[in-house]
Amino acid sequence: MNSYSDQHLKDILHRTKSVAVVGVSMNPVRPSYFVARYLGLRGFKVIPVNPNHVGERLFGQVVQPSLSAIGEPVDMVDIFRRSEAVPEIVDEALGAFPDLQTIWMQIGVEHGAAAAKAEARGVVVVQNRCPKIEYQRLHGELRMGGFATGVISSKL
Repeated sequence: MNSYSDQHLKDILHRTKSVAVVGVSMNPVRPSYFVARYLGLRGFKVIPVNPNHVGERLFGQVVQPSLSAIGEPVDMVDIFRRSEAVPEIVDEALGAFPDLQTIWMQIGVEHGAAAAKAEARGVVVVQNRCPKIEYQRLHGELRMGGFATGVISSKL
């Protein structure tokens, strides 16, 4: 299991302004949809990437067919694909974004060799985590048993 300090995750989320979400769904009940929507609502520029929905609009942005098709810098690539798809995505991300800061692999997504390749290029990698969950946890938004993390709810 990968271990990341809270400060490390805070630093990543604080410096990130734009996120390309690879494998985003147009279906509002899918995790990739509500994670992308949440990030957008928190001020991140979310660029949806899904070759099955090219040209459609999601969260005010045109869905892109690939990372290479994005015509602007991206700070973070958030991967909602199976682990075996990660090496190709990482290679494309490294080629498309010379100033890429972070590759983030969602819960259940890990690939050691691809992570090492990105890290060797100076890109920070987070595996098997969700930026939405981490953002909520680090900002006291997660509610558990009537309590928000770090804050007692008044609705007990």
